[in-house]
Amino acid sequence: MTFSPTIDPISPALRDLLAPGGVLRAGINLSNFLLVSNRDAQGSPIGVSPDMAGAIANHLGVRLQLVPYESPSLLADAALRDEWDIGLIGAEPQRAEVISFTPSYVEIEATYLVPEGSTLQSTGDVDAPGLRIAVTGRTAYGLWLDRNIRRATLVRSSTMDQARADFAEQGLDALAGLRPRLIADQALLPGSTLLPGRFMAVQQAIGTPKAKAAALAHLTRFIEAAKSSGFVAELIHRHRVQGLSVSAA
Repeated sequence: MTFSPTIDPISPALRDLLAPGGVLRAGINLSNFLLVSNRDAQGSPIGVSPDMAGAIANHLGVRLQLVPYESPSLLADAALRDEWDIGLIGAEPQRAEVISFTPSYVEIEATYLVPEGSTLQSTGDVDAPGLRIAVTGRTAYGLWLDRNIRRATLVRSSTMDQARADFAEQGLDALAGLRPRLIADQALLPGSTLLPGRFMAVQQAIGTPKAKAAALAHLTRFIEAAKSSGFVAELIHRHRVQGLSVSAA
C-alpha cells in the first residue's frame, strides 16, 4: 500500500540525518499484537506499524530495514545505542527523556479485568488501599500506572502472560492491560469481568532518538497527513485489527 502525502519533500540534509546511507532503520515492537499482527515466510513482522514504517521510507525515497524488539522497553532502551532511526512505540513521558515523539497516529484503550465476585465497578474504583493490580512492567500503560496509582499496589511482571498468571495464581484484585488483550484473557479466566471505560489510552507514535530530533517536524507533518487522508484508517482495515483507533488530529 503506497501513500504520497501532500507535504513539502524533506531536505537532503534531514534525509541523511534520518536515514544515513539511504537506509531507514525502523524499530518495531513485536509484543504489540494490534500493530504487528502476523509474520511473513521469512519471519519479518507484518501489520500496521511495519506498513507505516514502509510508507515513511517510501516517502523519503530510501530503503527500509525493520529492527524488531520483543518488548517496548527493549526498543526504548536502544534509543541511545544508535540501533534504529525511527521507533514505532507508545509515547510516554519517561521515554520522552531520550526519544522525541510525533503526535500519535493510533490509540489503544487500556482498562482492567477483575475476578469473579469482585465488587469493583469502574476503573476509578481500582486505586484503593489494600488492592493489588497485576501489570506488565514498562509497557506504556504500565508506565502510566507507575505515575498515577497512589493507593493500590502494582504487581509488575515481565510479560503479559506472566501478568495474567500472577492475577490468577496470587488472587490479585485487577489485571491491567490493553482492552483487546484483556478480552482474550477473559476467555481463559472463567467468571472474570472487564470493567467499562478506560483508565488511559496508549498513544502510538513515531519516535526518533534525540540526536535526530531535527527531523521531527517533517515526520509530524507526515503523520498528520496520514491521519487526515484516511491512510491510517486504511491500514487498520487492511489488517483487520479490532481495538485500534485513529488518533484525533
